[in-house]
Amino acid sequence: QVQLVESGGGLVQAGDSLRLSCAASVRALRNYAKAWFRQAPGKEREFVAAISWTGSTTYYADSVKGRFTISRDNAKNTVYLQMNGLKPEDTAVYYCAADGRIIDLQSTNYGYLGQGTQVTVSS
Repeated sequence: QVQLVESGGGLVQAGDSLRLSCAASVRALRNYAKAWFRQAPGKEREFVAAISWTGSTTYYADSVKGRFTISRDNAKNTVYLQMNGLKPEDTAVYYCAADGRIIDLQSTNYGYLGQGTQVTVSS
């Protein structure tokens, strides 16, 4: 069974940093494109960042560009989201996603989605 398990969320103050991790349970996902999405209460799920399976290409939402960094370690079958300079508006549940056939890495059409981890940023 394919599972994506996120960790690293928590309650922090504005300006702090967090690193989210997402471990995949199936070896084949090592070669999948990976992404992070987030969903705040009462809002649609939105794209945050994505990384190609080689790690050579990354994409970011304008709202996080320059503050967040996505990376991956295929040997560990894990993708990371380093979040610096956190703001209260970054508060959301963060989801990891994976897909082996996706063309537009910034789309929402990923085949696998994790359960999410809560990030809360206080002002």
